[in-house]
Amino acid sequence: MTNTLVSVSGIHKSYGALEVLKGINLSIEKSEVVAIVGASGAGKSTLLHIIGTLDTPDKGKVLIDGVDVFAYSAANLAAFRNRSIGFVFQFHNLLPEFSALENVMIPALIARQDAQKTQARAKELLALLGIGERADHKPSELSGGEQQRVAVARALVNEPALVLADEPSGNLDSKNAKELHQLFFDLRRRFNQTFIIVTHNEEFAAMADRKLVIRDGIISG
Repeated sequence: MTNTLVSVSGIHKSYGALEVLKGINLSIEKSEVVAIVGASGAGKSTLLHIIGTLDTPDKGKVLIDGVDVFAYSAANLAAFRNRSIGFVFQFHNLLPEFSALENVMIPALIARQDAQKTQARAKELLALLGIGERADHKPSELSGGEQQRVAVARALVNEPALVLADEPSGNLDSKNAKELHQLFFDLRRRFNQTFIIVTHNEEFAAMADRKLVIRDGIISG
């Protein structure tokens, strides 16, 4: 039985005449925390979006837990993404009209999970992340660090095997950034989830189990 969660082979991606990814191959194990680094424009976010099925490659395959994800129909792929992959973005992407608790619940409600169980799970996650008392506050009433913890809770609510984060600490001060980075390792230890994180933060990259460097559209380290 394989321990590989993500297998990427021969991924190419161009936007017009610009070739961004030029044949990416990588394998990521279950429960690994992997940092992807590289210069701006190197293709880090493009690769993350393809692994997360938010974008499609021109060539190549992405297997998640042995499943060829791009062989799915659009509807089945959307359901798989919602169920199996959690996303944390630099700009939180919280819906301003909803409370922290409601924001966390959204992916589970989209998946038509039981509302009562979902609310209990969302409260549990917010408490675990140290912001349980902020559950009824809207994003505008939360600090940047608190908003990012809500975003992390939202990424975890469907208990995905894979969590993808794109510059998650990019808008945080150094204290909150450090706390967020430690949180990913705490969550891995607690839930055995796999984290792939695009970052410019060298301190976090050095903490990760592995650091992958994208240079000129390929992985060079």
